[in-house]
Amino acid sequence: MCSINSLRLLILGCKWSRDYRLSNYKRRARIFHGINLSSTPVEYSPQILKYRILERFFKRRLKNIYQRFSKVPDNTTIQGFKYVYFMKADGIYRMDTRQGDPKAEKVLFLASLWDGDWSLQRVRLSPNEQILAATVKSPHREEARCVLVRLGNRTLDPTQPLLTIEKVFSFEWATDDVLFYSSQQGLQCHSVFRLDLTSPGTSNTLVYHERQADVFVEVTLSRDRRLVLVNCSSKRCSEVWLIDSATPLMEPTLVQARLPELLYHVEHYHGQLYILANTGHGQEYQVLQAPLSSPSMEHWTPVCAPGPGTAVKDMEVYQDHCVLSTRGPVGLLELQVVPLAQPHATSTLQLAQWACTTETKRAGLADSGWLEFFLASPVHPPVLYRYSPRENLLLVQEEHSTPQECYTTRIEAPSQDGTLVPVTVFHTAALGELRAAPLLVHVYGAYGMDLNMEFSPDRKLLVEDGWALAYCHVRGGGERGLGWHRQGRMEAKLRGVEDLTACIHKLFDLGVSTPSLTALTARSAGAVLAGALCNQQPQLLRAVTLQAPFLDVLGTMQEPSLPLTLEERAEWGDPLAEPLHKETIASYCPLHNIRPQLYPSMLITAYKADSRVCVSGVERYVERLREAIRTHLSGQSASGLSPESEPIPSVTLDLQPGTDHFGPEDFELSLSESARQLAFLYTELGLAQPKTRDGRR
Repeated sequence: MCSINSLRLLILGCKWSRDYRLSNYKRRARIFHGINLSSTPVEYSPQILKYRILERFFKRRLKNIYQRFSKVPDNTTIQGFKYVYFMKADGIYRMDTRQGDPKAEKVLFLASLWDGDWSLQRVRLSPNEQILAATVKSPHREEARCVLVRLGNRTLDPTQPLLTIEKVFSFEWATDDVLFYSSQQGLQCHSVFRLDLTSPGTSNTLVYHERQADVFVEVTLSRDRRLVLVNCSSKRCSEVWLIDSATPLMEPTLVQARLPELLYHVEHYHGQLYILANTGHGQEYQVLQAPLSSPSMEHWTPVCAPGPGTAVKDMEVYQDHCVLSTRGPVGLLELQVVPLAQPHATSTLQLAQWACTTETKRAGLADSGWLEFFLASPVHPPVLYRYSPRENLLLVQEEHSTPQECYTTRIEAPSQDGTLVPVTVFHTAALGELRAAPLLVHVYGAYGMDLNMEFSPDRKLLVEDGWALAYCHVRGGGERGLGWHRQGRMEAKLRGVEDLTACIHKLFDLGVSTPSLTALTARSAGAVLAGALCNQQPQLLRAVTLQAPFLDVLGTMQEPSLPLTLEERAEWGDPLAEPLHKETIASYCPLHNIRPQLYPSMLITAYKADSRVCVSGVERYVERLREAIRTHLSGQSASGLSPESEPIPSVTLDLQPGTDHFGPEDFELSLSESARQLAFLYTELGLAQPKTRDGRR
């Protein structure tokens, strides 16, 4: 399937990536299972030292829970014709599936090629399994390096790659000798090159260059491997160029030139293009069809459109069917199966009630006859499902056992304008028995992105300790389709803050926790809503954790020289050109609305060389916040008022080395960071240190 959750985001990546770009959980589990743990030193500021003892305790618990879930299925294997390829902590291995007792053979040994930390980003096999290509990224660089390894029956030397290419973001094989790749410069990706291994000196030829600064270019491949697709996407529009794998030296063909607010994505099947475009009712996605020979918009004919309130997340064309992965009005995941010969005979297949995310397993070289995908939730590890459209048959792999039952409850909170905002709650006790339970609220609400709800052993640990977890799907995100995003972007961004406030009040009204036991967590652009809420209604929360937080919206949007400002204006507005945009941003920007009052305690994690979020803005936010709290307390004392009953909030900046906006790749550093956040939450909420399974504290 081709994920369409977003176009170009604050994070780097486009929605048509079919990759296993590893989450923190997947990276940690793979490293834990693959190699001995490292002993990388951790930096501690004086403010963080008070959490140190409890951090050690949680780090031990986290290692145990990652051990429990280290062998759940994931998307890090690729099936070739002869071998199955899989990723481990030190490189890429393969096993001959034709042998009765296959032994793992190392294909690429990265530790011998580069010093320091690294992570695999993408892996691709050439059509006849002759060459493997993989991108490898250091946490200290934005750009990845592409490595080519010659396969075959000869004995492999995993330390000697065929070729390396610098600064590669995406890549796909057209033939065994021709590779297309997009070249990355910092946070921008504007050029596509063709690598021809048959030419003397392995010729690199520029085949596409994007001149528009806010457009990001990515190379993908149709499922049937017939077309290499050059996807050019901004937050407001997109266009796609086609390269026929049978004639890879020909110039790309344009499907449809970009138009304002037109978003579309392309698949191919039996000489026809199947286009997912926001040309449906309310500018939502619908499926259209066009001949490969006449791909422009004037030849698009409708195939099907999901019903009102249904958000399309993925599209796959396979076995004479178009399979849409959708999220229904109440948040449940579904498959809508459309027979291409009879599109009006669409059927809907309800997926597991507990499922919150779906991730398609990348198709191998040999057709298995099944669409394979993983379902997961923050507290439920991934489960592999297989689906045959022709037989309408859904099979599930045996689920990983979970020792404690967890409820998944979906509710709706009426926002200030009456809009119902979905909330997903995970808990082990009945909903009405959670008044004394600690509550961790999650929010994002930007770029049309769904809130991250993939499996997290960290969150599993909290639920097992009796916490309730609430995921607030506020406007600005994509949970209810493209319109849900439009209702919470630019001058409507304040709606996201109103939605978050309504969600928390609804939880309290239902008997879930109290303000003194409630914490809020957000990362990156989600910190905008979290910070705005803390300025407006700090009494709703006791603690907040922010990671790589975007806090100075006004300052960033007024500085066009910053890497992402130009393309981010489609999300936040242009305060230099539009007075209304400036006024709106100024009304909610976390940094510019701090005032003397008691704030929740905060743990703010930032990375010194983060190229997406300037650390200087984070440091100014921390300074102003501390000063506002001091001013408030001084005013209370000078006026002779009695001290407030709540404890004095703690504002801690955890400033870590490195450039990666997504957190450390190193297992020990990553685990320490999560353990520190848990120690902070338990300390600031005044919770007793929990017991482990053997009864020890």
